[in-house]
Amino acid sequence: MAEQRKSEGFKDDRPLASEAEAKAVASAVRLRILRLCLDQPLTNKEIALRLGSNPATVLHHVRKLVDTGFLAAQEERVGARGSREIPYLATRKSWALRLGEEYWSDLSTAMMDAFRTEVAELGDPSKVNVGRLGLRLDDDQYQEVTARFKVLFDELAAIQPGPDAKPYSLFMAIHPDAGRE
Repeated sequence: MAEQRKSEGFKDDRPLASEAEAKAVASAVRLRILRLCLDQPLTNKEIALRLGSNPATVLHHVRKLVDTGFLAAQEERVGARGSREIPYLATRKSWALRLGEEYWSDLSTAMMDAFRTEVAELGDPSKVNVGRLGLRLDDDQYQEVTARFKVLFDELAAIQPGPDAKPYSLFMAIHPDAGRE
């Protein structure tokens, strides 16, 4: 498939995110909320507990994600002492949109912050399978590498989990190596 994309010229044909959508996902906290609600619906209280945050602060972020379609409210349920609870589930919309270049910096920063926080929560750095590679690429090679990243991520996002599947996160980055110039 990568060869097919190369011969056609790589085009990201996902719809462009609106300003509100782009701003909604340009937050490490909101990216973490989406990750927490990816496989199972969670209430605001459950999200706040997992993030170690104030429920009122989390509710602000949850509402922003619901308003922009990144989280969907699920069927209301009765909680402790008869309270009304609304669980939320990620819609995977963030994967279906493309951000305008003016938002890349904010999103990259948010992704890196979310990654660092999630890795720190593991408590054991040896649980992170990581590698690093220095490359020299011309513009066409750089475009090919980024196109292959997109193809790989699309293929991985389409995997249907088996009954014993465990949750994993994948973080990949390519950046100029300023120290080698």
